[in-house]
Amino acid sequence: MRNKRKLLIEQLDQKLKPFQKTELVLIPDKGWIHTIRTALNMTMEQLGNKLKNTRQGVKRLENNEVKGSITIKSLKEVGEAMDLKFVYGFVPKNGSFDDLVNMKAEKLAQKIVLRTNQNMKLEGQGIGDEKLNESIKDLASDIKRDMRKSLWD
Repeated sequence: MRNKRKLLIEQLDQKLKPFQKTELVLIPDKGWIHTIRTALNMTMEQLGNKLKNTRQGVKRLENNEVKGSITIKSLKEVGEAMDLKFVYGFVPKNGSFDDLVNMKAEKLAQKIVLRTNQNMKLEGQGIGDEKLNESIKDLASDIKRDMRKSLWD
């Protein structure tokens, strides 16, 4: 039987496949609200009317977006007002969720093996680089198989 967590990760990767290229998207300096509003030739007053807000309220929304302090609720409301669908999510910085799990497992394995090897060296029983790398790969494989270990420490 397939590992349930591995299956969940594969399903997550499939769901988020359309977003893989988001790392190539550059966020405009003045934010999405301002950029889209001006591209649509919409004034702050016009957007404010659709939002039942003032021109100053729209300016505040645009500033909050640039500062990163805007709420998801506000972004959804602005999207609705401009006939847009607001989409948000999380995607791995490099590759897939499976790649992220592999990287974290290898990092944890390396930490464990290097610590153990350091103790062994102090006792004159250290292992060579080739055996060290093999041990890291083996342990990483075990960790990935047994996802009960925390990969985030």
